[in-house]
Amino acid sequence: MKLKSRSQQSGFTLVEIAIVLVIIGLLLGGILKGQELINSAKVKNLANDFRVIPTYIYAYQDKFKALPGDDPAAATHVTGATNATTPAGSQGNGVINGNWNSTTNTDESFLFWQHVRLSNLAAGPTDVADPTYIPTNAVGGKLGISSAATGQVQITTPTAMTGTYQVCSSGILGKFAKQLDIQMDDGNTQTGSMRTTADIPNGSPGTAALTTATVDDATSYTVCMTF
Repeated sequence: MKLKSRSQQSGFTLVEIAIVLVIIGLLLGGILKGQELINSAKVKNLANDFRVIPTYIYAYQDKFKALPGDDPAAATHVTGATNATTPAGSQGNGVINGNWNSTTNTDESFLFWQHVRLSNLAAGPTDVADPTYIPTNAVGGKLGISSAATGQVQITTPTAMTGTYQVCSSGILGKFAKQLDIQMDDGNTQTGSMRTTADIPNGSPGTAALTTATVDDATSYTVCMTF
């Protein structure tokens, strides 16, 4: 029996190997591009949260001459609404009291969402007992608002944040927090009207803002913006 010579043995040619490598490169490039598009979409959605919440306040004020959550006549203005009772005696004072991430269903900052939803300004459940009542951002973190004057988020390094209200969004990866600051503020996570701090537990105030250099791309943070 005649054996095949080395030159006659089957195998991949250099051209075939080159084609395979090109295909692998294209697939990897497509995957990376797809991931980039997904990340860009997340940042866009996160940014939209910060942009749209102020419109809820202005629209509600224009309609009812009061602040959502702080409105002492919310139950009269909107069918099915609940008037906040905590902090006691603070309703109607022009301040949205309570932690931005409050889970107390009598707090003004908590009932803010019910008031704007029942007013058809925002989508979402209006039953405060609904497990999905508290809104979440594009990455599953908690989203909330309170009046900046109440000092619920102590982001004061190097200077105190200025503004009437603060919107905070948690669970945001450092790489997204940096992109948000570039898009919406001064590009420095420690200064300006948007700042990044360590992720904040429910009902707890924040800590000092972090420098951009110390914000790790793969770690989750809370981003707050005042307006």
